[in-house]
Amino acid sequence: MKAKSSAALSVAIAAAFAAPAYAQSTQDLQRQIDQLQRQVDNMKKEEAKESSGGKAPVTADTTIQLYGHLDLSIDSATKGMSEGHMRSDGTTAVGKLGWQPDIASNLSYFGVRGSHDLDDGLRAVFQFETQVDVAATPGSSVSSSSSDNQVKGALGSRNSYLGLAGGFGAVKLGKTDAPYKLSTARMDPFSASVGDYNSIMGNTGGDNRAEFDTRLSHAVWYESPNWSGFRLSVLWAPGQNRSNDNSEVASGETSCTGGDTPGATPSTTGTCTDGSYGDAWSAAAVYEAGPLYVTGAYEVHKKVNRTGDEDGTVVLPGQVGVVDESAYKIGAQYTFPTRTTVNTIYEVMRRNAPVGDFNERQRKGFWLAGTQKFTDKDDLNLGWAHAGKTPGDPSVGGPVDNVANMYTIGYKHHFDNRTNVYAVYAMQDNHSGAHYDLGASGHGITTDCHDADGHCFPGNKLQALSVGMQYNF
Repeated sequence: MKAKSSAALSVAIAAAFAAPAYAQSTQDLQRQIDQLQRQVDNMKKEEAKESSGGKAPVTADTTIQLYGHLDLSIDSATKGMSEGHMRSDGTTAVGKLGWQPDIASNLSYFGVRGSHDLDDGLRAVFQFETQVDVAATPGSSVSSSSSDNQVKGALGSRNSYLGLAGGFGAVKLGKTDAPYKLSTARMDPFSASVGDYNSIMGNTGGDNRAEFDTRLSHAVWYESPNWSGFRLSVLWAPGQNRSNDNSEVASGETSCTGGDTPGATPSTTGTCTDGSYGDAWSAAAVYEAGPLYVTGAYEVHKKVNRTGDEDGTVVLPGQVGVVDESAYKIGAQYTFPTRTTVNTIYEVMRRNAPVGDFNERQRKGFWLAGTQKFTDKDDLNLGWAHAGKTPGDPSVGGPVDNVANMYTIGYKHHFDNRTNVYAVYAMQDNHSGAHYDLGASGHGITTDCHDADGHCFPGNKLQALSVGMQYNF
């Protein structure tokens, strides 16, 4: 590109001087040279943009990058129930309960990021990113088990920030996937598919939302530099809640903290009683060396309000309450010379519940996944997630068998480093008291335990098959 640019300018100048004198004036010649110089400058800018992988230099000290990810799939899923299915209290399931096809847009997004050089190696950095609902109309999120006033397709709905970066690392303000989530994100080869590991991992109750594997709004966080393979990140999100029990919507937000629609107008006390919390702290440490990746993470949510579980009959006021919830996990990933990658995570979630018989938010979890690359373009993925038993359940006032296992298999073909097609099959095997779903925290269409009337029927085998395509730019 540079050789062509210089040659074009040289030939044009030589031709201009060789023209008859009466056809050229000094001013005409200068205008031609200026025009050619502008063309060469534009060609150099295009060359710089191509060599920087899409980064467009705005000035010598500023860069801006446009990027995006598209993921769409054709699915078919079943709740594992047939007509007339009945639960222990005699409630009969209604509606379409078997296999149903759908077309899903799965965490497709578009973003802009950039940086501006300051003095002494300091940079101003920024990003704003939004979800792109390619196959559905953007709006608030509603499912049979939860609802959320946040519009995921709005500008800046995903990780967005402004901050300073340098040799010390980076400090940012905005909203982001928490360090707890990011620490093991690379260990899920089924991310955003029907077999996304968030159906169990980071998910205390199985209600289509992973409380401890999520994005935290109104936050400030620090990201360390790479110290010989070691990295650290720490985040704090103030509760911004004027209510003593966090039962109101946080100041500046549209939904209850924890991802649920308030039960009444946001100014009314007592509307956020299904997992709303105050301050959140999240931290993760990572060590990476060659084929080895090891991480440990911790997150705590202060004064989590779950008084919505207190019905006054089975569960009396104060027996579930407003208490802290926390989680920690350790994970490891290793890639063998055979191009086999193995991922494993051990996770513990805790709730300081006043009465154990009503505590369904405390348990252990496991994740084991493997990827085998057969060629440079083809790989096979296998996954198993396990949810351990909790101390109790507010629906029965005592312990139940709410163990669950999710089994997933998938194949992916990469046309190049930007485009691939995939197929995924997942099965959620819920024991009699469990109600974990398929597709939580990423897939456009989730499959859960609820019938058309909104009643939950635990203990079923949910299944889903998905075929899709991804493109990155």
